[in-house]
Amino acid sequence: MVRKDSPSTARTREHHWAIGISAGVVAVAALVVGSDYGKIHGPSVHKHVIAWVASAVLLAAGVLAVRRIAAGLDGVVTKKSMPAAGAGVRLLASGVGYVLLIFCVFAVIGVSVSRLLIGAGLAGVVLGIAAQQSLGNVFASLVLLVARPFGVGDHIRIRSGTLGVIDVYVLAIGLTYVTVRTDDGNLKIPNSVMLAAGIGQFDPKVDDAPEPTKKLPAEYESDTPT
Repeated sequence: MVRKDSPSTARTREHHWAIGISAGVVAVAALVVGSDYGKIHGPSVHKHVIAWVASAVLLAAGVLAVRRIAAGLDGVVTKKSMPAAGAGVRLLASGVGYVLLIFCVFAVIGVSVSRLLIGAGLAGVVLGIAAQQSLGNVFASLVLLVARPFGVGDHIRIRSGTLGVIDVYVLAIGLTYVTVRTDDGNLKIPNSVMLAAGIGQFDPKVDDAPEPTKKLPAEYESDTPT
């Protein structure tokens, strides 16, 4: 269900997007200027100053842009889904944004980006193997957020090789778990399990009783035989 924003909430979201986009434009301009006209390693003091000033502007504007844009995404997802999903998207957007910002700053000040990419790639492989299950749940939550096979408050049937067949009410959808209510109490199911399961929605009850026979007007009724 899509939430209806209050005027103050809508203005706050627009404020986040306006500041985030403006700061992003400034950060891109600082990146271009620092890359083209600045140079840390070299005899020219003028280029040193350009590189350091561009790096400082890029860092300040980039941090502001990442924070505001992530907050804007949080508001959009929260409006269309739920606060837990919005917080997860905000965390993911902030992480990706800060990583890109660090690489951009290093590129301006002359640090070898290729070496950083190799190191980051190796670290990513190690972390990915160590946190495979957790990362799987996080990405599954994003897929569930986009596909929306169910929502909070829905009465659904889950068919899973792990869980079997159970009928539940959805209480909450988080970054790693879906909380449901069963006959035995509340249950937290990993998002990856929910993504791999078959989900069926229960339709509202329909009255199958036939309509009563309409009575003909008196002038069309035949006389009752005696």
